[in-house]
Amino acid sequence: MSTAAHNAHKEQVVQDHLITRLIAGGGYELRDAKANYDRALAMDRALVLRFIQSTQPGEWTKLEGHYTTAAEDTFFKQLEKSLKDRGLLDVLRQGIKIVPGITFALCYFRPASGLEPKRVAEYEANILSVMKEVEYSERHGGRLDVALFLNGLPVATMEAKNLLTGSNFRHAEKQYRQDRSPAGEPLLTFKRGALVHFALDEDNVSMTTRLQNGRTRFLPFNRGRDGGAGNPDIEDEFRVAYLYSFGEWGAAIFSRAVLLDIIGRFIHLDTSGRTEALIFPRFQQLDAVRRLMAHAGQFGAGRNYLIQHSAGSGKSNTIGWLAHHAINLHDMDDKAVFNTAIIVTDRIVLDRQLQSTVSQFEQTQGVVRKIEGTSKQLKQAIAKGARIIVTTIQKFSTEHLKEISGQGDRTFAVIVDEAHSSQSGKSAQAMTDALTREGDSSDDIEDIIAAYQKARGPQANISFFAFTATPRNVTLERFGTKGPDGLPHPFHLYSMRQAIEEGFILDVLQNYMTYKAYYELEKAIEDDPQLSGRRGQRRVARYANLHPTAIGQKVEIIVEHFRRHVAKMLDGQAKAMIVTGSRDHALRYFFGVRDYIKAQGYADLRALVAFSGELTFDGQTYTEADLTGFAETELPGRFDGFKPDGTPYPEQYQILIVAEKYQTGFDQPKLCAMYVDRKLAGLQAVQTLSRLNRTRPGKDQTYILDFQNTIEDIRDAFRPYFEVSALEANSDPNLVYDLEGRLFKFTYLDKEEIERFAATYYKGQLDGGDRARLEGLVRQAVARFEFDEDEGRQEEFRQLLRSYMRFYSFIAQVMKLEDTGLEKLYSYVTWLARLLPNRQIPPEIEITDDMLRLQKFKVEQKEQGDASLAAGDRAALKAISEFGAKPYTEDEQKELSEIVNAFNERHGTQFSEGDMIRFEQVNEEILGDNLAEMLRNNPPDVVYTAFAQAFFQGAVRMFQRDNEMRNIVLTDAEARDKATRHFFNRALRQVRDVHAP
Repeated sequence: MSTAAHNAHKEQVVQDHLITRLIAGGGYELRDAKANYDRALAMDRALVLRFIQSTQPGEWTKLEGHYTTAAEDTFFKQLEKSLKDRGLLDVLRQGIKIVPGITFALCYFRPASGLEPKRVAEYEANILSVMKEVEYSERHGGRLDVALFLNGLPVATMEAKNLLTGSNFRHAEKQYRQDRSPAGEPLLTFKRGALVHFALDEDNVSMTTRLQNGRTRFLPFNRGRDGGAGNPDIEDEFRVAYLYSFGEWGAAIFSRAVLLDIIGRFIHLDTSGRTEALIFPRFQQLDAVRRLMAHAGQFGAGRNYLIQHSAGSGKSNTIGWLAHHAINLHDMDDKAVFNTAIIVTDRIVLDRQLQSTVSQFEQTQGVVRKIEGTSKQLKQAIAKGARIIVTTIQKFSTEHLKEISGQGDRTFAVIVDEAHSSQSGKSAQAMTDALTREGDSSDDIEDIIAAYQKARGPQANISFFAFTATPRNVTLERFGTKGPDGLPHPFHLYSMRQAIEEGFILDVLQNYMTYKAYYELEKAIEDDPQLSGRRGQRRVARYANLHPTAIGQKVEIIVEHFRRHVAKMLDGQAKAMIVTGSRDHALRYFFGVRDYIKAQGYADLRALVAFSGELTFDGQTYTEADLTGFAETELPGRFDGFKPDGTPYPEQYQILIVAEKYQTGFDQPKLCAMYVDRKLAGLQAVQTLSRLNRTRPGKDQTYILDFQNTIEDIRDAFRPYFEVSALEANSDPNLVYDLEGRLFKFTYLDKEEIERFAATYYKGQLDGGDRARLEGLVRQAVARFEFDEDEGRQEEFRQLLRSYMRFYSFIAQVMKLEDTGLEKLYSYVTWLARLLPNRQIPPEIEITDDMLRLQKFKVEQKEQGDASLAAGDRAALKAISEFGAKPYTEDEQKELSEIVNAFNERHGTQFSEGDMIRFEQVNEEILGDNLAEMLRNNPPDVVYTAFAQAFFQGAVRMFQRDNEMRNIVLTDAEARDKATRHFFNRALRQVRDVHAP
C-alpha cells in the first residue's frame, strides 16, 4: 500500500489538510501548541504580546513607564479580567483600558473605505494563526483537533473526522457534548473562550457557540446541495473546502476578509431572551449578505435583488446584517454606495420585530431610526439623512411624504420584507416618489408626464433587496436576476427543502389525513312554495356544513384525535388549530368543541376562538372578547400559556379556532396539529399549513386532518415553493399596447379628451376648479358608456379597464417606458373607473330561512399518509398572458368549475364557466378606492363581511334582467356564499397585485 493511501485512512487527514491550506493560501502562521498555548489564560501569550508591541508601541511604552517590570503581568491580568467580565467578542471589538488611561486594541477591523492608509495597515497587521492537537485543560489531557487564533486570542475550535475511518461530523458533535465539558475550562467557557466550535468531516460542517454538555445544540453550516441540505462536490477538494480555500463561492470562511467581517459585524450577543445567546451567522445568511454587498459594490445603486429564503432561515437577522453592511459599503473608487438603508414591511407586528433585531446589531448609537410614530417622523428621518430607517410601507402614502423632494442625489438600499405584498400598489409608488422626487425643472407638459412615467420604473438611486419565501410571478419579474435563459431567478436561495432537511422547520406534510362528508337532506314542509322546483336544493352545502350534526361529528373526530395523538406532545404543552371557512363557521365550531369537551368530562381541554367584529348566533350577539373573557390583543399570549414574565396563566388552552384571523402570520412553535375545514389553494395553502412548521425541542412531527382538500391539491400548492421558484416565461410588455388598442375599439374613449385631461392633471397641485374640469371631461366618456345598452360590451370594457391599470402599473415598474401616451391613458382611466355608473338597485326581496331537514350525515376518512414532496418535485409559475377578466390560476379555475357544477346539479340549470365569470363585473364595479383600500390593508377576515354585502348587491344589480341567475343569487345562500368567497379571494389578489394583472 502506498504512503498516500495509508495516510488517507488516518483520523488526522482532514485536519492536516485544512491546516496546510490555511498556511499556504490563507496567511495563517502555524504555532506549536505545546510551546505556545497557555492553558490557564486560554491564549497564545507570546503572539498577543507580539501583536500589541508591534502595532501599538507607543501605548506599550506608556505601560512600561507606569508599571516598569510589572507591565506584562499587569497587561495580561487586565486582559484576563476583561475576558471574564465582558467576553472575548467585546474585547476584540472594543479593546481594553489600563489605568491611568492606556488603551489597547486587540484587533483591527477592515475600514469601510481605503482612503485612510493607516487604518488599512492596521487591518493588515492582524495575525492569524493555527494550532493542532491543542491540550486545553489543566485538569486532564483533553485535546482539540484544531484551534484558530486572532492576534493570539482563540476565536474557533474544531473537531475534524475522516469518513474513511468510519467517523463523521456527528461523532465530532458527540465528542463535544460528552468529552468537552466547559466547566472550569477558559477556552470552552461561553463568551470567555472561543467564539464558535465546529464539528466537521470531508462533506459536512456544523457549529455551535455554546457548549452545554448533553444540551449542546449544533446548527448546520453547509452551503446546500441541489436545493437541499449538504454541500456540492468540489473538484480536487473536500466538499468543506469553502472553510479554508478560495473558489467559486468566494473568499474562504477562515480567510482574513471573512473571519474578521464575521467577528466585527456579524456575531451578536443576544440578551433579549431568558438566557444570553451568541449569534453566529449560518452559512446562507453570511453568503447572502456578502454576495449582495459584493454585487452592489461592483455595480452600484439601481439594481434589484430577490432573496428567496424559506421560513426558518433567520430572515430578520439577515435583514439586520444586510442593512448595517449596506450603509458601510464602498465601491471600487472608495465612494459610499448607499447613503441610507430603509427596511420596509407591510405588517406592524413584523415591523416591531425588525426594529428590535436591527437595533440589537447597532454598534454606534443613533444609526438606527425606528419609525414608531407618525409619518412625520419618517419624513424627518429621510430629510435629515438617517442611516438606517425601519418603517411600515403604509407611512409613505401620506401628505407629509409628498412634501419631500431633492433626494435624487442620495442613494438608498430599500430592504423589503415579504416582497410580493410590500411592493405593490400606491404605497410602494409613494415610497419611490419620495426617494426620487425633484423640484420642477420643466414647464413642458410632456416632460412632466415623462418624469411621472420614469418614476414608476427602475431608479438609478434605489436598489431593492426583496425577501420572500414564496415569490409570485410578478415578484420574480420585478426583482429577479435574469439568467442565461433570459428568465428571472432569485439572486440568492435558501429553499424550503433545505430548511426542512437541516431541521430549521418541520415538514408539515408528513402526516396528512383527509376526510369527506356525505349528507342527505329533505324538505321540512313538502308543499312549501319556497322549497319547490329548482329551489328545493338551495343552500344545501352550507346548511349541511353548518348543521350541528355535521359540526358535531367533525368535532368528535378532532377532539379525540387531539387527545390520542397530540395532547401529550411537548410535555403536555402541545397546541392545535382548527381552520374554518368563515367567521360564522368558527363560532359554531367553538360552541361545538366547548359542548363536546363538557359532555365528555375532558376538564384538561379548553378552546379559544378568534374572529373580528360581532357575530349573531341563535339571536345573541357575540364578540371574540365575550367568549374568551379577555382582550383580543391578549389572545396570542393566553394561547401560549405564559405571561411575558414567564409565569404560567392559571387557565391553559390547547385548541384555537380561526377563520382568516391567525391563519397566516401567526408564530406559535407549540402548534403540533391543524384541522382544516375550508378549501385551500395555492399560496394560501402554503402559508396556512406552514403555521405548523416552527421547531421546538421535543417537536419532531405534526398532524393535519383535512375535511375539504385532497393530498394532491396540497402537493400542487407546495410545488412552486419547495425548492427554487421559477417562471415559465417572461410577460410580454407589448401586451400593454394590445390592451390600449382593445380599449380604444370601444366608442367610449376620446383621445382629445384624454390629452386635455392630462394637461390639467399633471400640472401639479389641483384646486377645486381643476377637479371639476377633470370630472367634466371624464363624464363625457361616462355618458357615452351609459348610452350603450349592450351590457356585454359594458362588462368587457370594465374588465379591460382594470386589466390595463394593473398591467401598466406592473410593466412600468419592470422597465423604463418612453411612451407618455400610456401614462396619460393610465391617469385618465383611473378616474373613469371610479365614475362609471352602477346599475339601478332593484327593490329589496325578503328571503326566508331554509326549511330543510338533515336526514343523514357521515364523515369518512379518505386518505392517510405522507404528502411530502420529493427532491426535484417542482412546478413553474405562469407568466402574465391574458386579460379581460383577471386571468385565472389553475386553482381558481378548478374552484370555478366546482361552483358551476354545483349550480347546475342543484338547480337543473346549464350555466357555463363563461356565465359565472360574469361575476367578475361585480368585482370591477364594487372595487372602488375605499373597498380596495380596505382589502389591501386589512386581514381578509376583517373585511369579508363588507365585501360580501357589496358583492350581493352588485350581483343582484348585474343579473336583474336574468331571472334564472338572479333567483339563485337571491335564494340559494350556499351557492351565493361559495361564489362570493371565490370572487372575494380574487378581489384580494387583484388589489394586492399578488398574481398576474
